[in-house]
Amino acid sequence: MRRMLLIAGCTLMMAGLAACHQEGPAEKAGQSLDNAGQKVQDTLNPPQGPAQATGRKVDRALGN
Repeated sequence: MRRMLLIAGCTLMMAGLAACHQEGPAEKAGQSLDNAGQKVQDTLNPPQGPAQATGRKVDRALGN
């Protein structure tokens, strides 16, 4: 029983890795637009201090 669960778990993990894909040109263009929008936001509404700047970087890294 344990062996069967281990094999099933490994199979699911391998299937998850196989589902990964590379970014296409549309996704890259969208990311470029997002980055440009963030730069405009920082220009029009600059962070007020190093803590806020760091908070924005963390939010952007996490996708918030």
